[in-house]
Amino acid sequence: MPEKKVYKSFHDLSPREYMYFPKGSLEAGKPGSFSRVELTHILVSMTVLTITFGLILSRNNVFYILVNGSLNLSILPFGIGLAFIGITTAFFFHEISHKIMAQRLGLWSEYRMFPQGLRFALLLGLFTPIVFAAPGAVMFRGESMSYETSKIAMAGPLANIIIATIGIVLYFSFNSFFETAPFDIIISFICYVNAFLAIFNLLPFGPLDGTKIIRGNATGWIVLLVIAITLLMISITELPPIVF
Repeated sequence: MPEKKVYKSFHDLSPREYMYFPKGSLEAGKPGSFSRVELTHILVSMTVLTITFGLILSRNNVFYILVNGSLNLSILPFGIGLAFIGITTAFFFHEISHKIMAQRLGLWSEYRMFPQGLRFALLLGLFTPIVFAAPGAVMFRGESMSYETSKIAMAGPLANIIIATIGIVLYFSFNSFFETAPFDIIISFICYVNAFLAIFNLLPFGPLDGTKIIRGNATGWIVLLVIAITLLMISITELPPIVF
């Protein structure tokens, strides 16, 4: 029987990045259960990401002041709202899917923010037109087989693929509805962001999900990557452009 390995962190971060165990406990908890510390980390991450992406989407930061000579505050609320929808459907469900799968396998699992990554993302949102963020990750502790680690890794991109697929099906099923503003932009953004995030996390580099998936299920990795790329191409070529 293969020997089990004890993983300290799903994304192999340093110990200080998965501190604050709730009440000093490493109990797995029921799937879907959250600690107060974890909820705080999720809330902070989503708030920073929403502000960051909202500023860039609505073209309201220092870079656009220098380029255009002024801000366009009239579209800022929509940009913030669109960013929140994207963060919720893509980032939140991606991370929570990792967490729930780990809990189902009997592991302690919670999301922890990465403060340096959030600060860097916020600086980009305030001063540049560049979108990049490393807000944090789901951590787990306990004994895990390689194929179980692969399942945990697959859960995040799979959630994004499912959401993008649902969005595309809804668009083609209710075309007349989703061709009207602002629903055209919203459905396109949801599909694009989820497909892109799935592809990015499936890359077989460093701490990304792709590395861990390949170790336990190379065939599954190829299937997910092909589907995600297909969904991204459909989002770009067949759905309305994200312009407002």
